[in-house]
Amino acid sequence: MSRLELLVDRDGPLTRAAVLTDGRLTDLHIDHAGRPSLLGAIILGRVERIATGLNGAFVDLGNGLSGLLPAADVRRPILDDAPPHSRPHRPGAKQAPIGALLRTGQPVLVQVKADAAGAKGPSLTMDITLPGRFLVHAPLGRDIAVSKRLGSGPERATLARRIEQLATGAGWIVRAGAAQISDDLLAAESEALHLQWRAIRDDARAGSAPRLLHPGPDAPTRALIEQGAAAPAAILVDDPPPADGIRIGDGPLLSGLRDWCGNHAPDLLPRLGGHTDAQRLFDLRDLDSAIAELLDIRVPLPLGGSLVIERTEALTVVDVNAGERGNPLDVNLDAATEIARQLRLRNVGGIVVVDFVNMRSRGDAERVLAALSQAVESDPVQTQVYGMSKLGLVELTRARRGTPLAALLRP
Repeated sequence: MSRLELLVDRDGPLTRAAVLTDGRLTDLHIDHAGRPSLLGAIILGRVERIATGLNGAFVDLGNGLSGLLPAADVRRPILDDAPPHSRPHRPGAKQAPIGALLRTGQPVLVQVKADAAGAKGPSLTMDITLPGRFLVHAPLGRDIAVSKRLGSGPERATLARRIEQLATGAGWIVRAGAAQISDDLLAAESEALHLQWRAIRDDARAGSAPRLLHPGPDAPTRALIEQGAAAPAAILVDDPPPADGIRIGDGPLLSGLRDWCGNHAPDLLPRLGGHTDAQRLFDLRDLDSAIAELLDIRVPLPLGGSLVIERTEALTVVDVNAGERGNPLDVNLDAATEIARQLRLRNVGGIVVVDFVNMRSRGDAERVLAALSQAVESDPVQTQVYGMSKLGLVELTRARRGTPLAALLRP
């Protein structure tokens, strides 16, 4: 079984959380103090303007920032205990006009589902969700939805019945890894998420808009949430030394992570500890150079050949080069695994086009497509492989979430 580790440090304005699988960097989360992300934040906003042409509303989020709330993401009521009258918009169903749903000046409880990108502001929804490692609380819903990754067998129904008996409140999305988790841990997480929602809701009722009610998870917390049931064997935190050189107790990174684990992941507390070596943790594990390599357009493949990854305004293009290796199928199968890893580490979003090495048969092409689909399955960000075009190009999309790595690390 693979050994997972989570290493956390602060480097200037960057808070970094790196997940290593058997010593190799497989996931990376970074917060930039000067470019804060709002992804996942829950905000009591105020409708600033109805945009009839977009069938949406611009919502004032405070601090001079506004985001777009599409009509399909409007839910009512929000700030009371009654179940919501409106359901999520179904594809193909007629959508009510935004003017019939919201009015200018109205307070709305929204969550940021995508950060601002270029000239576009944040994308908003009123479908509030609070993510945990095994469960996601959707407090405005009434159903229990089980991850599609569990297939369509009886295990899905069994897991749904378990959660119905264990969970506090209504509205739950059950992650695939929950099937292997004890009842005690599932019940504890559901209680913690439900209490979190009650505090947010009560805060929303108590004050005026716009204001931030609940920030999105920080880099270390995101790393633990996205690992789900695959808990790290060790969590090491390298807090920067205090200005006076004297530290009493935990540093701020370790203290924050200890508090979060105490409330949401008590099983991880014994695995959490501070880095005490004189050499910096990321230096010791050679992670600075591994992160720097993620800014390079050329990526060597483990067994020969390479990828060239280039970002344009409209899409990301990945070119697979065979180098001196003679078998196109072997090169492309290696490339499929590395492409999935690179998209995740670089936080690439939007349209991705891959030009694999030309293959000899349709069967080989199908094997490569299957390998790529399997490689992106574990990505917590929704990633869809659409197939191969007549020109031999493979098309896929990856949902935009947060800021791409290149933008976070630029000077």
